[in-house]
Amino acid sequence: MITVIIYGLDQFVVGRLSRELTPNLAKLYELKEEEIIFVAPQNMVFHNGVEQTSWNILIHVHAPKMSVMVQDEVAQFLTEAIGEIAIHKTIEFYYYDKEDRYQVLNNDYPRFISEENLVDVEQEYDEEMEEGEEDDQVYTGDIFKGVLK
Repeated sequence: MITVIIYGLDQFVVGRLSRELTPNLAKLYELKEEEIIFVAPQNMVFHNGVEQTSWNILIHVHAPKMSVMVQDEVAQFLTEAIGEIAIHKTIEFYYYDKEDRYQVLNNDYPRFISEENLVDVEQEYDEEMEEGEEDDQVYTGDIFKGVLK
């Protein structure tokens, strides 16, 4: 599993980068795309009291020790792929032994949420209400009817 944590970029930008960069990272690491995950902490980067977000970003790549041999290619790929989304980029690699990583997957559910398995729950509207209009009436019925005996 490869974990890419990007500090100093908007979470939605990291989401887009995840979609765009995952296939190529999987090829560089010779892994399935399911083995690449991006993390976008809600944060800001500062230097000497001045916010640096999107100007200076810090990328942490966590990977198994055996992948150290592609470190230079991954660093070059990430800096070029991110391009001018960020002006200055710092990448730090952290390696772990495979036996130091634990993962518990529930086989009753898909590994990741995707467009194919995403459930779209539509909000039901009162027939008398216009779409977009809010119902600000107080419910005065018995909300516990049929639940409590």
